[in-house]
Amino acid sequence: MSLSPDSALRRALMLDAVMSGACAILLLAGASVLAGLLGLPETLLFGSGLVFVPFVALLLWLMRAASPPAAGVRAVIAINLAWAASSAALLLSGLVDPTPLGTAFVIAQAAAVLVFAALQIGALKRTASLRAA
Repeated sequence: MSLSPDSALRRALMLDAVMSGACAILLLAGASVLAGLLGLPETLLFGSGLVFVPFVALLLWLMRAASPPAAGVRAVIAINLAWAASSAALLLSGLVDPTPLGTAFVIAQAAAVLVFAALQIGALKRTASLRAA
């Protein structure tokens, strides 16, 4: 079964929303426990969880739109790319001293958002080309 471009875009946004929402809950509820396991500051973890809340709201709004605006989807893609770049910068900065698990956690999050961005870019291009035809 082939997905329509709009359907593929909605699925990419939904996957991002589900994973980002799960991360928000994990980080907001468990920042104090995670800080010890990951070797990352509790305030950084909790603050990251807070950042996810409006981001998830944006994703949900875009998903529910009759036709998700391209500018909104491009903003999501830009946020995801900025998150991945910030994650790499954090690890390279020397400002934190994460445990091996903490390093893996940051890398896994960065890799996941790069996958979300790639899915969203592909779906947005397919949707735009269909609408242009």
